[in-house]
Amino acid sequence: QVQLVESGGGLVQPGGSLRLSCAASTSIFSFNTMGWYRQAPGKERELVARVTSGGSTNYADSVKGRFTTSRDSAQNTMYLQMNSLKPEDTAVYYCHGVRFLVNYWGQGTQVSVSS
Repeated sequence: QVQLVESGGGLVQPGGSLRLSCAASTSIFSFNTMGWYRQAPGKERELVARVTSGGSTNYADSVKGRFTTSRDSAQNTMYLQMNSLKPEDTAVYYCHGVRFLVNYWGQGTQVSVSS
């Protein structure tokens, strides 16, 4: 059973930084794509960042220049480095992966940006 487990969320002040981690129970390079989504209260889940197995990345316009996703094959872990956080970044962040046409989701981690 493939599992994705997020960690690293928390409460941070505006302008601060957080790094989220997504640990996979199998090789991260066995996923066609991996990415981060978020869902704020009362809003639909939205794509934040995505990386293909070949390493191509794309980001939501709202986070470009502030967020960076990366992977560590030795740890089978994907990261989301979030800098210059804003209150509107407050949401539950989910790790997502597509492997052999099957979608996998993590349980989510709360990120709250507030003074």
